[in-house]
Amino acid sequence: MSDTARPFGFWTATALVVGGMIGSAIFVLPAALAPFGWTGVLAWVVGIGGALCVAYALGRLAATMPHSTGAIAVTGAVLGDLPAVLIGWSYWISCWAACAALSIAATGYLAVFWPALAATPARGAAAALVILWLLTLLNLRGARAAGRFQIVTTLLKLLPLLVVVGIVALAAGAGEVTPPPLPAAADVFAGLTPAVTLTLFALVGFEATGVAAERIRDPGRTVLRATMAGTALTGVLYLVVATGIGFMLPPERLAGSVTPFALFVETFWGRGPALLVALFAAVAAIGALGCWVLLQSEVPLGMARAGLLPRWFGIVSARDVPVRVTLLSSVLASVLILAAGSDSLAGLYVFVGKLVTSTTLYLYLAICVAALIRRVAVIPAALGVPFTLWAMWGAGIEASGLGLLLTLTALPLYWMRGQGAIAPQPR
Repeated sequence: MSDTARPFGFWTATALVVGGMIGSAIFVLPAALAPFGWTGVLAWVVGIGGALCVAYALGRLAATMPHSTGAIAVTGAVLGDLPAVLIGWSYWISCWAACAALSIAATGYLAVFWPALAATPARGAAAALVILWLLTLLNLRGARAAGRFQIVTTLLKLLPLLVVVGIVALAAGAGEVTPPPLPAAADVFAGLTPAVTLTLFALVGFEATGVAAERIRDPGRTVLRATMAGTALTGVLYLVVATGIGFMLPPERLAGSVTPFALFVETFWGRGPALLVALFAAVAAIGALGCWVLLQSEVPLGMARAGLLPRWFGIVSARDVPVRVTLLSSVLASVLILAAGSDSLAGLYVFVGKLVTSTTLYLYLAICVAALIRRVAVIPAALGVPFTLWAMWGAGIEASGLGLLLTLTALPLYWMRGQGAIAPQPR
């Protein structure tokens, strides 16, 4: 492929990883993790470690097949066509479900400035749809435009995280950070499973570059470097900001907050900076939405080009954009938003978030199993398998069962798939 077809270098690929990870979850998780105390800190360490294991296995797998169309095709080459279709379909479901969740989250953050956006469930759903389709139109302009948008929004979404890091550093230097007392070991491990599951929701997205490998220049090297760099950077930021907020604000205050970042900044800096944090949180959600709109089209496209889906999914425009698949994915995300239009934004976000996590875990498990079969990154992959299975258990039977049921809808498409891969259109 030419540079037009592979527009993403190392920095854009890293921005895709960071942009996919930093969306909306981290801006609400400090409140959810605050009651766990030191268990929450351990959960971040375990979650980040597990994510890095899977990320390394993905990067090494990509290096063994640099001309593949992405992580789905790589795992399919190792595990077989049927597992690849089911895994890829499950991940595609997580992509358009994530688009719905991020559209909802962005609406919630913007409602801080324009309360009318979320005055009623119907208005909230309508605003979320507008945001979703604006980002869909941007991605229809081509991968290069989407990549530039990721770089800009990634830089902007890092600002609120760096603000919190700065406040925590100043407070720690002045001796104002008072960690809670260390609990008994039994109490720490008792709450570890649900806490790790919560952290994983914020870490989902580190696989973005591997999934979109077809758009990456020199994927044999770039996928591994960008995936590890983006995952490590984001993980460290998450650990610092979530721990700082959890340790510096009383748990009872955090427990009742839906905007813990804004509450933290308002407490230690003032109302004006807190509003800016809310604005950047909206930017973070919108930036991540741009990443996931790209992925929701790239996944079926890569599968079709690998011969795993009917050829309909592999048709692209003159700009190499799978217009049909992009529109179909956004339509399904819109249906998901409208299906629960009578619920509050918060309730809908929680429901969709569980669906995203449960359907993504199948890809993580497949990556680790494929790495073990190929005998690459054996130790990280061996650690990643029990970590992923543990996270599936923590997600609960309801979420994992729903994800599995939706995944099985791919079976008719597998039987209808065309023979052979679809070659990229000539430039």
